[in-house]
Amino acid sequence: MSNELDATEFSRRWVAAWNARDVAAVLAHFHDDVVFSSPLAAQLFPETGGVVRGKEALRAYWAEGLKRLPDLHFTVEAVYAGVGSVVINYRNHRGQLVNEVLVFDGDLVREGHATYLRQDG
Repeated sequence: MSNELDATEFSRRWVAAWNARDVAAVLAHFHDDVVFSSPLAAQLFPETGGVVRGKEALRAYWAEGLKRLPDLHFTVEAVYAGVGSVVINYRNHRGQLVNEVLVFDGDLVREGHATYLRQDG
């Protein structure tokens, strides 16, 4: 990811793919050997400890998530561009604030982390 404009455009494609429930379109932005962490992954696939390794495992995780969350919808609140990274701050279908932290290797995401706003103070 080379600049803020790229980050904004990436976030537009990312949220459009998610809101279309198009896992293949979301995965098109990820390396085959991606590592992705998420508290939701830990709930859906406890054996992962919340860390999903590889594009096919990520496909399985996201497909299961979409199956279990028929109301899934994201609204981007802000996009932050870093050096080789992007943070997408969005609100999910439950109104929760979430940050997706994405680290790039070239034009593809090598590492991602879904992080949730703590509500317990």
